[in-house]
Amino acid sequence: MKRSTELDDFDRKILRALQDNADYSMAELGDKVGLSHTPCWRRIKRLESEGVIRGRVTLLDPRKLDLGVTVYCYITIQNHEEASLNDFENAVQDVREVVECYSTSGDKDYVLRVVVDSVEHYEQLLKRTLVHLPNVASVNSTFALKQVKYTTQLPL
Repeated sequence: MKRSTELDDFDRKILRALQDNADYSMAELGDKVGLSHTPCWRRIKRLESEGVIRGRVTLLDPRKLDLGVTVYCYITIQNHEEASLNDFENAVQDVREVVECYSTSGDKDYVLRVVVDSVEHYEQLLKRTLVHLPNVASVNSTFALKQVKYTTQLPL
């Protein structure tokens, strides 16, 4: 397992600021964290090359895009051989509605977070796609009623 990256206070300030707003200019970011442009830029480039910063994205509001239904799918796999698990993990990458997939401990093997526009859309996705993913033994679905907390910010 790869060791975590050593971070100093400036690195943490930069990461916290970028989690708030990835659109800061280098001058704005430097002012915010107390560094000049060049040292700030060098730190960001180092954090990117070390994989701490994986990318920069635009966060969308799913409800504004008529994607207001979130479903958690608990998947049980038939065969737990490495190749079988890899087949499932590779296949789930191609399902656009699956926005997160985690291998889990306990009585379920995976949990998926699925975002769709309606319960009917999910029903079709379940029938046509999810149950047909490699080695799926069962799918148990739970519909989120209300989002109480959502953040992409890690606790630095």
